[in-house]
Amino acid sequence: MLNPSRMDQITKRTTERAGRLSLEELRQEYRRDRLDETNCDSNPFRQFELWLKEAQVSEIKEPTAMTLSTSTPDGRPSARIVLLKELEENGFVFYTNYQSRKGREISANPYVALTFYWGVLERQVRVEGQVAPVSREKSETYFRKRPKGSRLGALVSNQSEVVPGRATLEAKLAELERTYESTDQVPVPAHWGGYRVTPDMFEFWQGRPNRLHDRLIYKRGSQAEWLLERLSP
Repeated sequence: MLNPSRMDQITKRTTERAGRLSLEELRQEYRRDRLDETNCDSNPFRQFELWLKEAQVSEIKEPTAMTLSTSTPDGRPSARIVLLKELEENGFVFYTNYQSRKGREISANPYVALTFYWGVLERQVRVEGQVAPVSREKSETYFRKRPKGSRLGALVSNQSEVVPGRATLEAKLAELERTYESTDQVPVPAHWGGYRVTPDMFEFWQGRPNRLHDRLIYKRGSQAEWLLERLSP
């Protein structure tokens, strides 16, 4: 833990820097790339896969990080970062605790949104659609591929529930480490598993100069084909 004098020094420097910053004056010109109807794929999944691959080979940390937005039946939203673990032909798969806040909100309202932001590439992708649990077999298969520490952590955490302190979690983890010290067979919690988001909308955003950004939106048509349109920035 930092001593009081060290904390005072950090607070002073932070205050001084903040005083020199004007949010109104912050500007970023986007000139890296362009996006139009002639250089994007007619299938948004293929277009997303292309952008994701480019993000993976760039200097972006956690290129699969996505903001998952959920809401209650009465419209109160919440958002958090989760990791994309599989891009399927027709869906985005992630894993979590079904009893967490997001899990409870998904059970009450299956409409969700995903947002990917790759600042180095000056790109953003928004996805909207419905979410549903993947098969139990799929969840268990993925769980067994995770590092042992992550599997034990899933047993420790009652995600989103109040705990007395970190020591409570660490003590429970230490107990489980002793229990499963001689085996790799950690049981899959019943409350843990995957979700699949099936999109009905994609929006691809590419930063451009003078705030005239490129925005292309894909929507499901009446025959399940994808309709592509340009949006004003």
